[in-house]
Amino acid sequence: MVDINLHTSKDEPGTADRFCQADVRWDIIELLFFAYRDFVGDADHVLEEFGFGRAHHRVLHFVQRYPGLKVADLLEVLRITKQSLGRVLKQLMDEGYIIQQAGDSDRRQRLLFATAKGEALVVKLATLQTTRVDHALQGTGQPGGEIVRQFLLGMIEQNDPDKVLEVILKSSRRDMKDKR
Repeated sequence: MVDINLHTSKDEPGTADRFCQADVRWDIIELLFFAYRDFVGDADHVLEEFGFGRAHHRVLHFVQRYPGLKVADLLEVLRITKQSLGRVLKQLMDEGYIIQQAGDSDRRQRLLFATAKGEALVVKLATLQTTRVDHALQGTGQPGGEIVRQFLLGMIEQNDPDKVLEVILKSSRRDMKDKR
């Protein structure tokens, strides 16, 4: 374990003191922590009933949203190890939430698809999260939450090579053009 000592001496202000005096967005940072906790917490309660966790949710979400997603691309999106994905994927396949097929052009590719059972669970979880999002958006006074969408897009590293992220960003840009 690393010991972090932020004060160099009692008389000299340490790093923590300089950060506290800087323009750090403590309010936004903490609100993001709490918003994330509650946003995923709604789904966590349902997932517990199935013996699943957040990793299962993320895998199911992206597989359902992007049918035929390659395992290699899913690893990139989730930024987890093959071992971690393998354990989660095996459980989801064993319990009938996801199926895996070989690629048409390259039989070595493993393409993932949600089953009807998997889709139903993703929709149930997304409905809970949509309810929370819609409730939060009602309090903003902004129609459709466009400012929130722009904020979240701005928080994402735009130079990220994730293929799924590219699809999301293209879709968001197309949606914005359609609204004009």
